[in-house]
Amino acid sequence: MSLIKSISGIRGTIGGRSGDGLGGVDIVKFTSAYAEFIRRHNPSASKIVVGRDARLSGEMVCHLVAGALMSMGFDVINIGLATTPTTELAVTGVGADGGIIITASHNPIQWNALKLLNEKGEFLSDSEGKEVISIAEKEDYTFADVMKLGHEYKDETWAMRHIEMVANLPLVDSDAIAKAGFTVAVDAVNSVGGIVIPQLLRRLGVENVVELNCEATGKFAHTPEPIPENLTQISGLMKEGVADVGFVVDPDVDRLAIVMENGKMFVEEYTLVAVADYVLSKTPGSTVSNLSSSRALRDVTEKHGCSYSAAAVGEVNVVKKMKDTCAVIGGEGNGGVIYPELHYGRDALVGVALFLTLLAKEGKKVSELKAGYPPYAIAKNKIQLTPEIDVDAILEAVKEKFKAEKITDIDGVKIDFPDSWVHLRKSNTEPIIRIYSEASTMDKANELAEEIKKVIASL
Repeated sequence: MSLIKSISGIRGTIGGRSGDGLGGVDIVKFTSAYAEFIRRHNPSASKIVVGRDARLSGEMVCHLVAGALMSMGFDVINIGLATTPTTELAVTGVGADGGIIITASHNPIQWNALKLLNEKGEFLSDSEGKEVISIAEKEDYTFADVMKLGHEYKDETWAMRHIEMVANLPLVDSDAIAKAGFTVAVDAVNSVGGIVIPQLLRRLGVENVVELNCEATGKFAHTPEPIPENLTQISGLMKEGVADVGFVVDPDVDRLAIVMENGKMFVEEYTLVAVADYVLSKTPGSTVSNLSSSRALRDVTEKHGCSYSAAAVGEVNVVKKMKDTCAVIGGEGNGGVIYPELHYGRDALVGVALFLTLLAKEGKKVSELKAGYPPYAIAKNKIQLTPEIDVDAILEAVKEKFKAEKITDIDGVKIDFPDSWVHLRKSNTEPIIRIYSEASTMDKANELAEEIKKVIASL
């Protein structure tokens, strides 16, 4: 069993003994600690939004979360089955003081998690998350007396509200999409995306939608992370020529992967690149992605005469950098598009709408569109560590060895070479160093990673 407490929230496997996984006692403890945190920072706080993906454990977890919040004196706005970005929008939409998203994102079926939001519908910062964990570990929260208990209110309108918000964005052209006559395939891994993505497509004027794994049963048809090895079903379908483009989302619909008409992957890194290319062509401005994301976003940004900035890994860090630089578009290379025109959160619905608009206006096949972007390949490797290894010392030594190159150390160590880069990060959850490398081909990216491994081994 596993229970992981991090900046991403509280996640764990369902079942087992308390403290070993995300069991009932753990859910109540961390929810109560979150409610205490909200109350301490805003004594008049009274309302929390709760939404969930379609995981098998979701209904059970939702009951416990709602009960814990009510026992802490908070009213609960339960929006039911909802994507992560939908829940984020609902927090500000109803004027709530925070929100809890019940989802383990791309983790396998046995996992679930509590993702914690502030009153802006954005994830808590690292320091705020640590405060919640500290309160939970000390059990330093006080339940409300019987006359001050909260109430639960159901509001399942937010999926359609979200769809309308996306469709009404100035850069989304439903008429152009409808005129293009696209046939679109969707793989939503039998979670909440199976409800909202087909509805969004039809709202945008797409009449022909091929649905794969779009029943929100929570019984994932394949490993839910939208990476190539898990997408053989939709890839095979696309090879048969049944659709112009394929969209794949993870269980909570904050990541978007695209499959080309020939069955090959558009590559998750290029979801943000393509969307940013379109946004910048209409509204020039700065862009942001994390240090482990493709250099292609920088290249496309500079093509439009605009400036690019890199942030530490993690959505909250990307959002902060976007606000600091007034970025018009940003996100992460895992298919996460953040478009401030709507909200500061990764949103696959926004990604779908803007990408289809671009595709309709360009009048090209998806593979032709991809061919127009800088060709890069990212390799992801790791080095297993033993307890006695001083990771920080290793990273400092790597910095020293490559000091003649451009070094960024806001999150591990990233070394930028003229035609490639490598990023080393210490894992917060495993005894490993993650090595991300990018070059013009996958072979060259892996060769760079192997070179770095040899350097580390010598240290």
